[in-house]
Formats: sequence, structure tokens, C-alpha cells
Amino acid sequence: MGIAVLYSRALSGMDAPQVVVEAHLANGLPSFTIVGLPEAEVKESRDRVRAAIQNARFEFPARRITVNLAPADLPKESGRFDLPIALGILAASGQIPAHKLKDYEFAGELALTGELRPIRGALAMTLGAVSSGRAFVLPSASAQEAALVENAVVHPADSLLAVCAHLAGQPPLPLQAVLPVALAQAHYPDFNEVKGQLGVKRALEIAAAGGHSVLMAGPPGTGKSMLAARFPGILPGMNEREAIESAALHSLNGGFRIEHWKRRPYRSPHHTASAVALVGGGGIPRPGEISLAHHGVLFLDELPEFPRSVLEVLREPLESGRITISRAARQADFPARFQLIAAMNPCPCGYLGHPTGKCRCTPDQIARYRGRISGPLLDRIDIQIEVPALSHDDLLRQSNGETSAAIQIRVEAARARQIARQGKPNAELGSKEIDTHCVPDAAGEALLKHAIARFNLSARAYHRILKVARSVADLGDSEHIATRHIAETIQYRRLAGG
Repeated sequence: MGIAVLYSRALSGMDAPQVVVEAHLANGLPSFTIVGLPEAEVKESRDRVRAAIQNARFEFPARRITVNLAPADLPKESGRFDLPIALGILAASGQIPAHKLKDYEFAGELALTGELRPIRGALAMTLGAVSSGRAFVLPSASAQEAALVENAVVHPADSLLAVCAHLAGQPPLPLQAVLPVALAQAHYPDFNEVKGQLGVKRALEIAAAGGHSVLMAGPPGTGKSMLAARFPGILPGMNEREAIESAALHSLNGGFRIEHWKRRPYRSPHHTASAVALVGGGGIPRPGEISLAHHGVLFLDELPEFPRSVLEVLREPLESGRITISRAARQADFPARFQLIAAMNPCPCGYLGHPTGKCRCTPDQIARYRGRISGPLLDRIDIQIEVPALSHDDLLRQSNGETSAAIQIRVEAARARQIARQGKPNAELGSKEIDTHCVPDAAGEALLKHAIARFNLSARAYHRILKVARSVADLGDSEHIATRHIAETIQYRRLAGG
């Protein structure tokens, strides 16, 4: 009778709880049982593990084998437990030494040949392994992203045989080196390719500086999608914490690529996307588009075409920066601190206010079209601007506007002032912080009161105007919010104010 104990990780939302893998061999009729709330993928590992052990020239014990994945009440899914299960059986049967197992954590899916295949969530699991003080053995294809975790000791392996040799003191597994960040420098389309639209570019610069959400309304062909695609290029560079959080979320879906390291995510779901696709969900909760856009941009084109029930799920994460997915048996919490950039036409046909006068929509049709966006959601969008149609002269003129790099320098300087002053971007300020850092001068306060009365703005709109005005002042390197900053900001609430 033999027993072996080793360690792995499960995935539960953004967390990676430790799983103790216990392999027990006993006398009796040959059998292979896995217990500990395994999903179908884990149950199927019995056949993969048996074939992998035999093809690696080890003996598969003809005994009563029981593998326990503890804790028993934590669901276990995917093929990441293949490697620790195989090692546990080999250690319990005395074919590999067991004394080194306590120093490592293992995860990897086995092919029938014994080769190791990549797994999802490697980065999130490595964060847990670092906190336990153990090294992590992973498939080579997953080790690159895992090594991005600070202080992580990651050993890449190509096969079950290579891991067994390492544990037996034969050729040791190498340490995974961190790839140079220069390999993953982001390349975005440039703002100087957009002709005209100086007012819109200015509004997007303010949004980038303070982390504000934006709604652009204008006829087709005015450059709304083009501007949105270039918006990530003027955002401040990602710091280490933001990069790790973003990479860990993409790793949960198996979508992280090393070349995307420290690159602001840009997500643009189609308007047929469901609410679950947007916020995440499923029997085993996975992050949705708003979480995959964490520390980046979520672009919703043709905003009124999204079902109203889908748009309403954005209200909570726009305020809190998090989304909680609750199911009967489990709950998952995902971060969702994204910048919403939305675009819409002014009417169903799109040509309301166009110089050609081609619009044939009735006032009732226009009202129904705009009514698809609820007032509470519209109230949560900081900057709301019109994108006018370009004149023929602007279209024929060569684009010679500012580059994204030049705009980004000003944005980063403004963001640095905000971090030094309050430790967060202006868009994330709470009510008390607004009272402290966003106080306008007397003339600006009088102008703001007049705007509130005239446009019937809500208390939320009042606070958002102050936060955007604070960003305008930061771009101008002004310590105080002056009347001109309030006046410019009010122009960015034109859609909400009618």
C-alpha cells in the first residue's frame, strides 16, 4: 500500500485556490477512481494518464487506485490536473522519488504520448503558487506567461518524462526566463491619420487623461470608429500591477499572448452580443467583455442597436469597476475597470443634421431610437459629444494633425498629477474626494449652477462635470478649476442636456 501527496491549483473566478492531490494505491481488483467533485474533463483524465504513463515507459499499477482532489467541495475542471495525478500515481507506486514533491506545484494537460499541452489560467495560478513559496512546473507553452509574475519560480516542461527525470535528480528542468518587455511594445493606429475633428480629438484627450467614458454621436462616415480604434494609443502606459491584472483575466479564457504584455486591451463586441457575453457567466463563471477590457477600452459601436437589457448591465460596473457573477452553487468576482467608448447615429437612418439633408426620419422615430438608451445609463457617461460630418475641403486636405505620441505625452503628464494628488484617476473619485479636489472658483460655481438649472442635470451629472473639469484643469497644468474649465466641460454634456 502506498500514498503520495502533491499540490496543484484550481480556478475560481480570479482566485486560484490550492488543491491537494492525494494518490493512494491499495490491494484489490484493479480500478482507477477520482474523487473530490471532478467535472467531466477531470474524470476523463483517467484514460489520458494511463496512456501517458505507459508511453513514457513506466508501469501503470494494476491495483486499486484512488485519487482525491481536496478540498472536496471545490469544483475541479479542465485537464490541468493530468500531470499531478500521473506524478502522484508514479510516486505512490515507488517509480519516482516522493520527497521532492512538497517543493513544487504542478499543472498540465497530458497528451496520450506523454507530452504536455498548454493550459488556461497559468498566470492566475502562478500568483497563488508564489504566495505559498513553491516553484511551479508547467507546460512550456504556458510557462512564458507564468514567468511574468514577480518572484515566481517557473520550470517549463515538455513531457511527463522530463518532469520525472527532474524529480529523480537527472537533467533538471530549466528556469523560465522573463522575455524582454521590448518584444511586446504596443503599436496602435495613429491619431494623425484622422482628418479634421479637432473638437472630438480634444474631448478624447480629456477622457484619456482622466479615465472618463465617452459617447460619440454623428452621421455615418464621420470617423467615430476610426477615432475609437486609435484611443488606446493615447492612454498612459500600463504599470506592472495593471499589466498583471489584465494578463491574468485574459489567461482565464486562454486568450493571453506574450506579445500583448503591457498592451491596453481593446474590446469591440458586436451589437448582437448577449448580456452574458458582456459581463461574463456560464456554469463555471468566466470573465466577459467588460472584464477582458479591464484597464483598457470597451468600444460599443451602434449603441442603440444593443438590446436594452444588455446595456443596462453596464450601469453597475461603470460605477464600481467590478462585476459579481452569482450562480446557485458558486459566485465569482471579476474586476471591470474599463473605459467605455460608445458611438451612435443621431437617428435611425443616420443623417439627421447632415449637410446633404438626406434624413427622412420622423420626430417620433428619432425619439424612439434615442430612447433605446436609458437615462440612467446616459447619465453615467461622462463626455457626450457630437461628431459632425466633414466638409469636402477637410476630406481633400492631407491629414497633418498631432500624432498619438504627442497627445500621449500630455495625457501621461496630466495622469501623473492626478496620481500624485489623490492616488487615482479623476474618473474614480468618490463624493468626498470630489469635494476636496474638484472645487471650482466662484464664477465657475455660478456657471455650473446655471447649467444645472437650465439642463435639469442630476446630482450624478453634477459630480461628473466636476471630475471632467478637474481633468481639463490637469491638462492645462492648473492647480485650481477655473470658469473656462467648467465652460468647456459643460459643452461635453450636450447630448444629455438636449
